[in-house]
Amino acid sequence: MTDVIVCVDVGSTYTKAAAVDADTGALAGAASHPTTLGTDVMDGLRAAVDAALPKGAKAIDTLVCSSAGGGLRLAVIGNEPLVTARAAYRAGLSAGARVVDVRAGTLAAGDFAALAAARPDVILLAGGTDGGDETVLRAHAAGLAASGLRTPVVLAGNARASADVTAVLESAGVPVTAVGNVLPRIGALDPLPARTALREVFLRHVIAGKHLSASADFTRMVKAATPDAVLTGVELLAERTGDLLVVDVGGATTDVYSVLTPDAELQGPRAEVAGTAWRSRTVEGDLGVRHTAVGIAEAAADEDLAADPDLPEAARRRAADPAFRAGDDRERALDRELSALAARIAVRRHARGERIGGPTEPLRGGKDLAAVGTVVGSGGVLRRDPGAADWLREAVGADTSGGVRPPKDARFTVDADYRLAPAGLLAAAGRGDLAARLLADL
Repeated sequence: MTDVIVCVDVGSTYTKAAAVDADTGALAGAASHPTTLGTDVMDGLRAAVDAALPKGAKAIDTLVCSSAGGGLRLAVIGNEPLVTARAAYRAGLSAGARVVDVRAGTLAAGDFAALAAARPDVILLAGGTDGGDETVLRAHAAGLAASGLRTPVVLAGNARASADVTAVLESAGVPVTAVGNVLPRIGALDPLPARTALREVFLRHVIAGKHLSASADFTRMVKAATPDAVLTGVELLAERTGDLLVVDVGGATTDVYSVLTPDAELQGPRAEVAGTAWRSRTVEGDLGVRHTAVGIAEAAADEDLAADPDLPEAARRRAADPAFRAGDDRERALDRELSALAARIAVRRHARGERIGGPTEPLRGGKDLAAVGTVVGSGGVLRRDPGAADWLREAVGADTSGGVRPPKDARFTVDADYRLAPAGLLAAAGRGDLAARLLADL
């Protein structure tokens, strides 16, 4: 009998399961099942696991990541839009969060009301370099305490003020996890402590709070937010491939991950004060091929990208019925075009940089993708389409009109067997050896 570790991703549309040989790291089986949000996510999870288990195999452990129910919704508060708020924003993205609100500077009661309206699961509170100004961080803590919000807070600001800020928030009944500063000194971005803490808060507060399952088993099995698991898998893969770009086209979002060799010029006088994230992720909440498909059609029009005239109506049908499945060649072609547009626009946004602090702020932190050697596509539409690598190459590699430098001579492939998230789950569970073997053929 073969011992396997089952790795499961409970997504917004599909639940995917991979059975990994516990001795060799080989993929022993894989399957997917529609996510059963309408009943109990454990129903779809069990169905996917049962289908993935090969005959005669025994599951010795089950590791789960989840983005169902919207994943991790994060709000960010920092001193200044272009320094600590931006550093915290990047740390949040690296933790697999969808950043739903960013606040910086002097905040009034209306700011905290707007923050509450964004319905964050967690607030990442940053501010000041270690030993620097404490005034704004302390004011933000006092404002949060007085606002009535009881959303869990990860505090990753000025270390000198950390104990006092923690006490202020806890006295108001706000759960606080204090970690190292995301920006301990100007230009030195350190997202790892915040990323780790956000993962812990996600597991402790968010998964249980979304009431996705009546069974305590689900909460026990979930080890990470799906984008966090995927990013870990991406980092492992990059150790073998070098500069890497991953485009994950999902039902609710399109996520882009990049691991790039640091530019020596940007480590010196040209370095940004908020630091540079060479291993990064961006999430586009308006570019999902089901729940937010209308956003793809709208973004394509904004980017002046030619599209099938039937695309807007096809997008509306999919958004109205996220369980929609393409049943003929025409609908499959529309799915492919939606996915290709989502990939192209998401990569453009990833490479152009971030606009923190409002729509009038400049784009910063852009990325040069020309040296990327491997581009990996992921997502249900890509996995089910034998020609996906070719249209992904056209959508991303041949995109010379988007104001960014696309990969020049990259190898394009698709994570057809669903390996990245399982590899991340295995690595986080201390089985990096199995994770590396699982990714060897990607």
